This record gives sequence, structure tokens and C-alpha cells, in this order.
Amino acid sequence: MRYEIILAPEAVEDLQLLTANLRSEVQDAMERHLRHEPTKCSKSRIKRLRGLSKPQYRLRVGSDIRVFYDVTEDAVLILAVVNKADADRWLEQHGESDEKSGPL
Repeated sequence: MRYEIILAPEAVEDLQLLTANLRSEVQDAMERHLRHEPTKCSKSRIKRLRGLSKPQYRLRVGSDIRVFYDVTEDAVLILAVVNKADADRWLEQHGESDEKSGPL
């Protein structure tokens, strides 16, 4: 199945802040890994985030970039593209706790 990739306005802003070569690397990774199997977890590339209802997943791009996203029936919603150093802070500010597991 082919998923539509939708970028939230914040994610568009995040991408624009990256250098051209890094932006291209992120866009290539989103197309390669999220277009057809966005929920296929791997050891290091795609990770299902536990304890959160939003975002549901994280895609690692290179060693320094993290893409946070949700998956619906036919689309992938990119919520943010952040530097690894800022990922925990972004999750604390924007992540929504899964009601079953309590606060973050």
C-alpha cells in the first residue's frame, strides 16, 4: 500500500531550517522508509514510541536528525523534524501521553 506523506506546517518550517543537503537526505529517507511501510519497526531506523499516543513513531535519519510522525489508515503525518540533541525536549513539549501508561 502506498501512503500519502503529509507535512504539518511545523515540519515544513523545520525542513526549511536545514541545509540543502541535509534537507534532501531527510526527504529521501521519508520517501524510502515511510511511503510504503511506515510502521515497520527496525533496530535503529524506525521506532514505535512507547507511552505516547502522539507522535506514534520516530524515524532516524543519519546520526543527528529525528523525524516524528503519526500513521493513519492511508497517510503519514510528519509532525516534526528535529536535531537529535533537541528530540527529548521536543517530545516533552509536544508529545501526548498514552492514557494507559500515565504521565511521561
